[in-house]
Amino acid sequence: MPHLMNTYGRLPVAFTHGQGCRLFDEQGKSYLDALAGIAVNTLGHNHPRLVKALGAQIGQLIHVSNLYRVREAEAASDRLAALAAMDEVFFCNSGCEANEAAIKLARMYGHQQGIEQPAIIVMEQAFHGRTLATLSATGNRKVQAGFEPLVSGFVRVPFDDLAAIEQLAARNPNVVAVLFEPIQGEGGINLAHRDFMRSLRAICDQKSWLFMVDEVQCGIARTGAWFAHQHAGIVPDVMTLAKGLGSGVPIGACLAAGRAAGVFKPGNHGSTFGGNPLACVAALTTLDVIESDGLMLHAEKLGEAIRSGLQSGLSGIAGFVEVRGDGLMIGIELDRPCGDLVKRGLEAGLLINVTADRVVRLLPALVMSDAEGAELVAALVPLIKEFLGA
Repeated sequence: MPHLMNTYGRLPVAFTHGQGCRLFDEQGKSYLDALAGIAVNTLGHNHPRLVKALGAQIGQLIHVSNLYRVREAEAASDRLAALAAMDEVFFCNSGCEANEAAIKLARMYGHQQGIEQPAIIVMEQAFHGRTLATLSATGNRKVQAGFEPLVSGFVRVPFDDLAAIEQLAARNPNVVAVLFEPIQGEGGINLAHRDFMRSLRAICDQKSWLFMVDEVQCGIARTGAWFAHQHAGIVPDVMTLAKGLGSGVPIGACLAAGRAAGVFKPGNHGSTFGGNPLACVAALTTLDVIESDGLMLHAEKLGEAIRSGLQSGLSGIAGFVEVRGDGLMIGIELDRPCGDLVKRGLEAGLLINVTADRVVRLLPALVMSDAEGAELVAALVPLIKEFLGA
């Protein structure tokens, strides 16, 4: 038995290689990958431009540390800042690290405003990570159980509920920021209404709060915009990214703008590996390919086709609740726990995921073809129908 710590309920399969949206196991069996490493493999597997760029960079520099200028990090920060219309970028290695940076930034901002016990509004069903601060911000007791005492300084409200935030604003003078996901991934593919985001942006401006969006799962062109909040025509004060930014190479980012820009000074925050040349080349190449190959518009159109196909295939089936999502971030809600569908999919050569107990989650690579999208629908609909006894 391998000596890996027992922290994952792993499926009984190991992959040896991949190509595009296909993975191959030790027996040579092929699988259609509709999960992309949980929204990580933006460019699928073995993308030629990414492989070439990473190989070239490994032959030059992998790591030099942030004691020196890192040209690749400077270029990646300029690119992200331009795409997001934001001012500053801090690079780290993961989504939870990016959210840790956002939480620390919000607290420092609050102290600079003279608030001794700064509080951050967070949402029910949220997921922000598994470090002590980010699991405290997360709205899932399963994630938090056994790790008490939790980090204080978070105030929770229902997701997409503006009235609850307005009531909280009236009675809690310690609030300095709001942190939320425009689309909750782990929470079950729950979409924040665009009017909610615009109104929340206005409240933050009125109260001088930081408007902070966690785009770790829904960012990087997955929803048909570079970042999901852009569908609402707004710019946040803080945005966190990771997952799909490096197409499989670990990288996270915390962006700041407006009143959040300039809060951190040298010594306030850091990361040994954050912004290393290899990870930043992965990010730059990912962004280049998305742009040159039109993958953002493709994600929007293919997502619509997949959702439409699922809706027509499952409509009227007892136990089917709804299909929802944006671009290639798709959830299929059933009326019962459906974790067994993951193993059924694996046996059928289809890689899917179930989150929030009752939601089948699809997060395919942005390079998935129209034919592969149709294949996904054709494979998944009968699996779900059989599971529901239809």
